[in-house]
Amino acid sequence: MPTTDQSQQPPATQPSGTDPVLLLVLGIVIVLVLGATLYLCLVHPSLTGPIGAVGGVASALIAAFAVAFALRRR
Repeated sequence: MPTTDQSQQPPATQPSGTDPVLLLVLGIVIVLVLGATLYLCLVHPSLTGPIGAVGGVASALIAAFAVAFALRRR
């Protein structure tokens, strides 16, 4: 009688680290937010302070969400 030994199969491994596509998308989003902030500051110089503050906070929030999402997927 042939027996099947299932212990010879390698265990399924979870991929470690973050997804490269996720990192690429988050990087693109951060660059676009900072680029839009820079463009608005150049077009409307009188609003540079408020626009820069909003752009900086938005970039920080995107980075925080990216870290939280990457840690949640592990």
